[in-house]
Amino acid sequence: MEYFKYSDTAEVALVLSNNSDAYVLQRADNFEIPSHIFDKNEFYKTDEVVNLLKRLEIDLVVLAGFLWLVPENLLQSFPNKIINIHPALLPKFGGKGMYGDRVHQAVIDAGEDEHGITIHFVNEKFDEGEIIYQARFRVEPGDSLEVIKFNGQQLEHLHYPKIIDNLLKKYN
Repeated sequence: MEYFKYSDTAEVALVLSNNSDAYVLQRADNFEIPSHIFDKNEFYKTDEVVNLLKRLEIDLVVLAGFLWLVPENLLQSFPNKIINIHPALLPKFGGKGMYGDRVHQAVIDAGEDEHGITIHFVNEKFDEGEIIYQARFRVEPGDSLEVIKFNGQQLEHLHYPKIIDNLLKKYN
């Protein structure tokens, strides 16, 4: 939202969430961006979310911290126009249940000396869509979960908006 606030390329037109307590909803309100909260029934058993996105003429659906599989009706309506960011270098440390601190702890437990982020297209499986971009950082011996998480978040904030911007320039 911050990155695109004064952009000529794009605007954040809507924030969707399945969690009414999600901090992103407060941020959206602060940026005067409309939001919509949905439940599993609306998301999986109706076309309400798809129809809302189509009415708003959304060019790109950007996921961040979203833990549900995307349903077929949404994938078909926005082919190669739904992206996600994952806090690991896929295909390592991806899949159902691999999110947030779980990913970073798995990296520590595996003794990895490299970690990073992956930006990828979304498909019908968790974290298996085509990779768009990866960024890496070195994991030093003794790095704590907090250090690893912080380093990953720095890469996310640096790269995700730029990749989104580049994709939107290709679509327009």
